[in-house]
Amino acid sequence: MTALLTAELTKIRSLPAVWIAWALTVVSNTVLGVAAATDVVRVASAAGEVTVGQLGTLMLAPVYVFIAIAVLAAGTEYRGGQLRVSLTAVPDRSRWFGAKLAVSAAVALAAAVPAVLPGLLVRHGSAAEFGALLTGYLLLSLVGFGFAFLARAFVTPLVVLAVLPILVSTTVGGLVPKATRILPHEATLSLLGQPADPATALGRGTGLLVLLGWAALFVGGSWVLVVRRDT
Repeated sequence: MTALLTAELTKIRSLPAVWIAWALTVVSNTVLGVAAATDVVRVASAAGEVTVGQLGTLMLAPVYVFIAIAVLAAGTEYRGGQLRVSLTAVPDRSRWFGAKLAVSAAVALAAAVPAVLPGLLVRHGSAAEFGALLTGYLLLSLVGFGFAFLARAFVTPLVVLAVLPILVSTTVGGLVPKATRILPHEATLSLLGQPADPATALGRGTGLLVLLGWAALFVGGSWVLVVRRDT
């Protein structure tokens, strides 16, 4: 099992795009943290001018770059026949998927610490907020990981997960708030205590449970399909 875990870790580490996504997340979180701490930038909103730190969707935006780490770990298996090579080396598909999932989750969690910590320290965030951010980054990464296997690609999940919050907030969010608040982005904002709209807010605990449900749905669904579908 150690050799399998090491092989999956090597695959992720060898992808330049993974390092680029991680670096962009560190920089963008730090810039947003400085902007939130200094209060020099204000943004016009329906409630008047607000600080950057009050805009949960903006503060969470770097996560949609960060999830590329897990999405690429899964989606690149469908590039150049890599999946066939992987399954030839490890015929037990559940064992292979479990190893890839464990390594991708561990990498996402480890990478999230330096990705969010500088920005959080700059704006004097709390330990509870740090824990919520790590949880949100990890669970959204798992959603992207499962989505990439379901889509057999890495571009589709990255585009959908990044664009969906924008479309929802500008179109249907105010029309169907009860449905909107259980989407992954809105559930994450509730977990962080920064809902985009009071109408789409959940309690922090409920937001966590909803996000856990999304991660379990995508990972579980992709696991079943890898075992029964992919060749």
